[in-house]
Amino acid sequence: MQLTLLKTKLHRACVTHSELEYEGSCAIDSTLLEAAGIHEYEQIQIYNVANGERFTTYAIRAEAGSKIISVNGAAAHKANPGDRIIICAYGTMDESAVAEFKPTLVYLNEHNDIITMRHSIPVQAA
Repeated sequence: MQLTLLKTKLHRACVTHSELEYEGSCAIDSTLLEAAGIHEYEQIQIYNVANGERFTTYAIRAEAGSKIISVNGAAAHKANPGDRIIICAYGTMDESAVAEFKPTLVYLNEHNDIITMRHSIPVQAA
């Protein structure tokens, strides 16, 4: 059986631009793409913490070190500069590989600097 699991996420990235007339969907600083293991043109899910919007798009490369997170095209209606978002990519794998798999979790501050990286999410307590 094939299962779809979280491959990677950029947690609480801050939207720097929202460009309705720009080609491409979500431009992400190349340094952040590499840290998270997200490929250019890879499908991503974006979850907007500010307004609850959830949408699918694809990643494009922004200048390395620029800290750019630009939501472009039609998706620009779903996020504004200053919004905090979670950017996720998922992968499919055989059920037998799941026990050994660990996602890449990249946590960002309000300036899109990496503050920590982990490979698991703490267990939620009551």
